[in-house]
Amino acid sequence: MALPHRVAAQEVIRYPIPNSTFPIALAVELPSDANLVYVSGQVPPVVNPDADPNSFEAFGDTKTQTINVLERIQTILTSIDLDMSNVVKMQVFLVGDPGMDGMMDFAGFMEGYTQYFGTEEQPNLPARSTMQVAGLVNPGWLVEIEVAAVRF
Repeated sequence: MALPHRVAAQEVIRYPIPNSTFPIALAVELPSDANLVYVSGQVPPVVNPDADPNSFEAFGDTKTQTINVLERIQTILTSIDLDMSNVVKMQVFLVGDPGMDGMMDFAGFMEGYTQYFGTEEQPNLPARSTMQVAGLVNPGWLVEIEVAAVRF
């Protein structure tokens, strides 16, 4: 399948989804001299220390948790001389929100995600998988994200 358009950032080739504005890459191609940096899954920090530490109230809703997890990832990347523009692959694990009949809050996730990817300041899009999982280690967590970033 030949794609009509591709976007290069440094030596990374990010293939957009044809005829779509959805903010993920269809595929990301790395040159042979690239190093991959895998960042372990990150979970949200407590935002309400007065709440039960095993509750959603302690960590916030899906949008809040997404923003806070991406902030953690950004901090990790910065500490190793990378940034969000270096992210080439992302795996997102979302727990069903009890306030949404147990369905994941994909819209809330996207509200947080689009503050970091596909912006004018940071247009580089990763390849991404998003899945609903039965649960995470802490019952108050709705979001866990792991990424792979590229370094030259």
